[in-house]
Amino acid sequence: MKRVSFAATVIAAMWLTSPAWADPFFFRSGAPDGLLGALSQPASTEHLDTETADDFILSETTSIAHATVTGLITSGASRADISNVEVEVYHIFPRDSVMPPSGRVPSRANSPGDVEIDSATRDGSLGTLTFSVSSVDEDFTVANSVVDGINPAPGNLTHGEGQESGEAVEITIDFTPPIVLPADHYFLRPQVRVDGGEFLYLSAPKPINPPGTPFMGDLQAWIRNADLQPDWLRIGADIIGGTRTFNMTFSLSGDTVPKAGIPGQANCHGKTISSLAHQFGGIAAAASDLGFPSVASLQETFAVFCQQ
Repeated sequence: MKRVSFAATVIAAMWLTSPAWADPFFFRSGAPDGLLGALSQPASTEHLDTETADDFILSETTSIAHATVTGLITSGASRADISNVEVEVYHIFPRDSVMPPSGRVPSRANSPGDVEIDSATRDGSLGTLTFSVSSVDEDFTVANSVVDGINPAPGNLTHGEGQESGEAVEITIDFTPPIVLPADHYFLRPQVRVDGGEFLYLSAPKPINPPGTPFMGDLQAWIRNADLQPDWLRIGADIIGGTRTFNMTFSLSGDTVPKAGIPGQANCHGKTISSLAHQFGGIAAAASDLGFPSVASLQETFAVFCQQ
């Protein structure tokens, strides 16, 4: 019995001191399909502030360190004219939203919420993300576009604004610090500032096909501009019309935190930090491997996470 007890103690000690590495997380919607480009950029002299969003699912608490988005640069601009990138994440309506909705759009079911998740916003101009840009195709054409025709009901059905051509680019984004979110269904909204041009977020196949990452409950892409806020329109059902729906071209990557605490509970922060230390063999290793600039940054980010 003493031998069995001693062996069990040794095994338990090994479990406590050996890191149990977190599982990597990766999601990709697919490659551009050439069907649609939808404006997603801050206000300019030609256009209102406009946002395009598409959804993804997290099955566990996840630290998202990287993303890519793919879009079309138009009006004679090029990738060299991209001066900033901002990323926001939204819950699904009716969370973070006024109820009942305004009634200015055909439906708010399965749309992004009215307002973003503050703790998940990252902005290159504020130093909370960095980005690089590579060319996908210097002469790329989409069959249809949504740029200015974003109108409240009953004038929402415009059928789009026709073909657009330009340089297709992929923007690789590193979040500093990473975005930490609990398991849930979300929308990702990137905005890209192009000096002297437009950024049309490119559509991807719907449904998602391998080597993309299919998932149950995949929702269609939504869009809004400053005149429509806080409401959103379905790009396919409400603006283009017919039965076609759209995904947008993006990817996300990072690591899961499978034994994280539950946001809002008193022990959330301590449990999460303990889990990270166990998974990565120490909290300093966790900060380094997850892409945080420091242990303090990791501690602060997960403190915010735990208060969600």
